Amino acid sequence: MTAPGPPRPPNAPTPLPTPVKEPQVMAAHTLLVLAHPRTDSLTAQVAARLHARIEGEGGTVDVLDLYAEGFDPALRPEDEPDWENREKVYSPEVRAHMDRVLAADDIVVVFPVWWFTPPAILKGWIDRVWNYGFAYGRSRPRLAGKRLLWLALMGGTPEEIARLGMTDALGLMLVTGISEFCGLPDARLRVLHGTELSGVPVELRAGRVAELLDEAERTLAEELPGATATTATGTTATTATTATTTTTATTNSSAAATVTALAATTTTTENTLHEEPAR
Repeated sequence: MTAPGPPRPPNAPTPLPTPVKEPQVMAAHTLLVLAHPRTDSLTAQVAARLHARIEGEGGTVDVLDLYAEGFDPALRPEDEPDWENREKVYSPEVRAHMDRVLAADDIVVVFPVWWFTPPAILKGWIDRVWNYGFAYGRSRPRLAGKRLLWLALMGGTPEEIARLGMTDALGLMLVTGISEFCGLPDARLRVLHGTELSGVPVELRAGRVAELLDEAERTLAEELPGATATTATGTTATTATTATTTTTATTNSSAAATVTALAATTTTTENTLHEEPAR
């Protein structure tokens, strides 16, 4: 039995309790990758909606518009994997993109499906940036712990897409072949169907676009719950601390401005309403 301590003198101040460490809400940082050549495309509008949703709830977003930034998808010798040297120093462009990937808590990739695959520019981004020694080739994956959402836009109906096996083929490539191989088991592929609007009467297209944008936003909430917040251990405070992540690349500013402007646009032109069909 522990002996009682000395009595506290009269009028002595009550000792302050030891601060309790509790999880604090911090802003999650998302790398939002867009792969479509037109800034007024439905694909760009979907990216804009997700951008606005994440930022509106306190998250930070690095918009990587591959076309707007002029990313070169061609793999050249300076970025070819060296199987005998996983510490190879890749080109400055690739290293800058690697830094942006590393800085992200979540990665969201928005793209149309052409010829059963993502656009060539997106495949080239994977070839060059998700490279040996960086995304794979280590016993402890450098990308482990990140969440990844592949959001594909397909022109056909769910029934047509299922009959063709397009989602299964795409999932084998993106989820199994890339994400899981690179140590990202928490990766998802989701599809927005019916994005080819040429068969929709003109007067109904704006409504269909609104439905697709709402579906994209729901998909983000379902597949990346809490995408706008992560937790960190810290001392209890009366206000939550927001951590702003600064990316090393600055070339995305024009792309981010484009997506932000699209998110703020409430009117939709006929050209914007057209999405290229699955080819």
